Amino acid sequence: MSEKRVLVVDDEPFILRSLTFVLRKEGFEVSEARNGEEALERIRAEMPGLVLLDVMMPKKNGYEVLSEIKADVGLKDIYVIMLTAKGQEADRVKGLALGVNEYWTKPFSPMKIVERARAVLNGEPVPAK
Repeated sequence: MSEKRVLVVDDEPFILRSLTFVLRKEGFEVSEARNGEEALERIRAEMPGLVLLDVMMPKKNGYEVLSEIKADVGLKDIYVIMLTAKGQEADRVKGLALGVNEYWTKPFSPMKIVERARAVLNGEPVPAK
């Protein structure tokens, strides 16, 4: 896994561009995926240290992507933060049950994401879920 590589997965162009921009500006290697199938291809090819994963996407949703990551022995340790508009407690519980490391609801601060990415990729303690 690359300590500086982040994969941003979202089908909304504005979010994809803004997160990619701020993360690159802060020195991270960033790649993008616009749907769940593309996300899994990139994860397997690039082995990012962190995946920022939307839930509602075409082809495979974030829950399906997360399930595949966590079921794969070679990928299960990748840190995944779900970034989603699905803010209901049931959605959060589902994500946590599938093994997501953190569940953030939109809107969020891109700079908070940068801070969290830096902490995750530097091996700092994970906040309580």
